[in-house]
Amino acid sequence: MFDLVAGPSRQRLYLPDAPSSELWTYNGYAPGPEIRVKKGERVQVRFTNKLEEPTSVHWHGIRIENSMDGVSGLTQEPVEPGDTFVYDFVAPDAGTFWYHAHNKSWNQVARGLYGPLIVDEVEPVFERSNDITLVLDDWRLAGEGVLDVASLGSMMEWAHGGRLGNWLTVNGQSRPVTDLVRGQTYRLRLINAANARVFEIDPNRFGATLIGFDGQSFTEPAKLDYAPLMLGPAQRVDLMVVAKSDFTIEEVSGDTPYPIAGFSVSDSETTEASRSDKKLQPNVLPSADLAKARRIRLQMTGGAMGGMIDIIYKGKKLQGDDFRTARQAWAFNGVANLAEEPFFEARQGETILVETVNRTAWVHAMHVHGHHFQILNRSGSDVDEGKPWRDTFLIGPDQTTEIAFVADNPGKWLFHCHMLEHAAAGMNTWFQVT
Repeated sequence: MFDLVAGPSRQRLYLPDAPSSELWTYNGYAPGPEIRVKKGERVQVRFTNKLEEPTSVHWHGIRIENSMDGVSGLTQEPVEPGDTFVYDFVAPDAGTFWYHAHNKSWNQVARGLYGPLIVDEVEPVFERSNDITLVLDDWRLAGEGVLDVASLGSMMEWAHGGRLGNWLTVNGQSRPVTDLVRGQTYRLRLINAANARVFEIDPNRFGATLIGFDGQSFTEPAKLDYAPLMLGPAQRVDLMVVAKSDFTIEEVSGDTPYPIAGFSVSDSETTEASRSDKKLQPNVLPSADLAKARRIRLQMTGGAMGGMIDIIYKGKKLQGDDFRTARQAWAFNGVANLAEEPFFEARQGETILVETVNRTAWVHAMHVHGHHFQILNRSGSDVDEGKPWRDTFLIGPDQTTEIAFVADNPGKWLFHCHMLEHAAAGMNTWFQVT
């Protein structure tokens, strides 16, 4: 049984002589403790809420029983301040996952409520010391380098690109350096825990190959044949690298690459250089039957520079001042946030093909709860990743993306943008598997 406690804490985010920030964290630190189990093991987490507001914990990417998914208002009632809730599920897939708050996520995740969940293979492919988790985040700092809490909830952010920070951390530290042994092979598990930032990384700059996306391993390592790799909010990538000399992971979206994590490589007198001969064993997921797939269309509208649109919110068409008071700026098929009726209903085992059409001026990170899917087509893109399994996909302005999955997990499942401000401002819907 893991004990997980959400509560206020203080943590320095900026320079060593900067004051500490008032955060909300799990077990006193952001990111929260790494929960690590083996594939097929039962996970029991006794969660206690010591915050000033209700919350819940979502286990991102894990294909678990619906009642354990942790979505306040859909799969469970939020855990009230002072109360406890036990999450109890089996981890069916080996891979890189994470957990985070799922009630007012735009506020709670931005304050630090997230942590890694790692599910090892039954027979680990990498030695534990050679398996490194890197949780990436950006923070909005103000003044002397403390978290800017006052700007949380800004409608400017909700209607534009979401909350972007001005300071990057990895595992809660700025530009950490990790010691590696020359000649040894390492797995680097990158998790994007930011509210809205898309990290741009080029694994080829430090000789890494890809071995998995969003918790699903490849059969063989793959070299990235394009650059950069776009790691959207909530997405994960597993990289394999042989330590030959010092290297740095950089964010390359700007004019000058920005170092976010360093690795110091040295010889070891006690450990021989080694490379794992074990092969990655991909998880078994149900294959979509495209010949019998049911096509569902989702059109995304709204946001700044999106023009005037019709939005239905809580059964009412928004007019005039309603947009400001309801704080809704986006819509899926004309509806903002969770409607009473599901986006679609599927029979268990049915193949669903979702065609998502982005009619907005912004990029979005769409996350499907309870399932993994494959991307079939992306308009305007010639990138071919070999259709890896994902649980979150990026979609650019005026782009159309088709995904397919087998709806094999019964329950009510969220489908939303993981730019957390976009979700709060309307980009939330749900589907039901019966």
